[in-house]
Amino acid sequence: MALEITFLGTGSAFPSPERGASALVLRREGQCWLFDCGEGTQTQLMRSHLRAARITKIFITHLHGDHFFGLPGLLCTLSLQSSPDGSQAPVDIYGPLGLRSFLWRSLELSHSQLLFPYTVHELVPTRDQCPAEEFKDFSGLDRGEALPQGPPGRVLHLDPGEDSYLLLEDEQLVVRAFRLFHRVPSFGFVLEEKPRPGKLNVQKLKDLG
Repeated sequence: MALEITFLGTGSAFPSPERGASALVLRREGQCWLFDCGEGTQTQLMRSHLRAARITKIFITHLHGDHFFGLPGLLCTLSLQSSPDGSQAPVDIYGPLGLRSFLWRSLELSHSQLLFPYTVHELVPTRDQCPAEEFKDFSGLDRGEALPQGPPGRVLHLDPGEDSYLLLEDEQLVVRAFRLFHRVPSFGFVLEEKPRPGKLNVQKLKDLG
């Protein structure tokens, strides 16, 4: 399995002409997986050899602006490059609780109509992921409000046995999130390649001694 990483931004707090805000792309079998989407990420993509239209999954580590303020704009750009025939698979977005509401409200308030579907899978943090005075419980966000156009997706809780969150699994790899300690609840992501047992030609080995 070939993996290629491209750093689009390594700056923090605010973008600069020399360094974009946090964003990197993992390219895997023709797909692009984006990790964080700071302000200006779509511009950085245009300067790279990557095609934004190949982004199929987005992972947001935490809800500080320099890690996700570029997301609504990127989604709108992807929409402009999409065909309205409804055949495109959803873009899966993973991130902390509260991300679904942020995206829905940003797109709703800006009258942005995306031409492709997207899903938001929210990770429910634990209270020990940040200083107690900084923790905000977003579990009741938008409760009681009708979100007719809100994106679908799962709400993922910590698996105590694995001490992680299972995000996705296919025949080649497993992707999990794990908790990080920061000023706000934060997550790291692990891509673990599954063992690929080879096949031995026993007779050929015997012939070769």
